[in-house]
Amino acid sequence: MSLPLVVIGERDPFMRRTLEKVLQPHYNVLFADNGDELIRLVKEHHPRVVILEILLPGRDGIQTCRALKEDPQTAHIPILFFTYLNAEARARQAGAEAFLLKPVEAELLLKTLASL
Repeated sequence: MSLPLVVIGERDPFMRRTLEKVLQPHYNVLFADNGDELIRLVKEHHPRVVILEILLPGRDGIQTCRALKEDPQTAHIPILFFTYLNAEARARQAGAEAFLLKPVEAELLLKTLASL
């Protein structure tokens, strides 16, 4: 059985490596550097979950989340914000199902993803 796919909007190379190391035993992961690239990957691959950083170049994470939730093709996909910005209210208004502040323990990240 193949692993579920997670598409991640994250531009920080260190955080990408960290997420890859934590998630790869449980999920297939694809990374996007910006919101437009993430939307393209989500539409192309239909992941189980999307993880978003708010601080993305171009279309930020909040705008990206809104765009995904407004599109009937992607609206059903759960979105987890994983960010340094304390902006949970904004993330939830944009349609996110979950919110975690960085840094977070790997176990909590995995548990949150499993619940989505």
